[in-house]
Amino acid sequence: MLEAPKPKTITTQAMERIRQLIFDGELAAGSDHLESELANRLGMSRTPVREATLMLAQQGLLEVRPRKGVRISTLSLKDMEEIYAVLTELESLAAEEAAVAGYSDEELKPLKDAIEAMEEALGREDREAWAEADAAFHDELVRLGGNSRVQSIVAMMSNQVRRARAMTLYIRPLPLKSNEDHRAVYDAIRKGDASRARERHRTHRQHAREVLIDLLKKHRLFQL
Repeated sequence: MLEAPKPKTITTQAMERIRQLIFDGELAAGSDHLESELANRLGMSRTPVREATLMLAQQGLLEVRPRKGVRISTLSLKDMEEIYAVLTELESLAAEEAAVAGYSDEELKPLKDAIEAMEEALGREDREAWAEADAAFHDELVRLGGNSRVQSIVAMMSNQVRRARAMTLYIRPLPLKSNEDHRAVYDAIRKGDASRARERHRTHRQHAREVLIDLLKKHRLFQL
């Protein structure tokens, strides 16, 4: 019998809400905010908000400034290029290792479900649902890779990519090719074709990087 999930702590709730405000652009890159301001905005005491900001600082989303509150981090195009270069290699390694692991169809079901959720979302042109399912696919891919260090590094960097993607979600074409890539990676893992899984995922990430960087440049959304 599965245990019921443990309730989230107040600190975790504060972290998730502040992170979502950053992703939604309500806490703009480069803006400064007092701890008391954030606490009032969330309707929480300052202690969990302070702990949440320390956690978000570790994820690279903000900078804690003693006695001055926090500053929401900005990213340059060079930052994004470097982050994508690392993510591309680590996630491609995870795809290769997942293929080698010989998972059953049942064990790969969450990966398949994420792909189907993306396809359904695109059919409705629901970009937010697609982005949520896309994030689930990448999280599950890295988990299936089974390398805890890869998981921790990717988790730290993926927040930055998610923030950039949220900024460009409604100005990019519908990501039809992205779904084709996901399906190809899944098929390669299912068949145990490690080299194909790795190369298809690398190609997918490289294309995603090009699309994102081009949009950021075109709309001047990030520092040059």
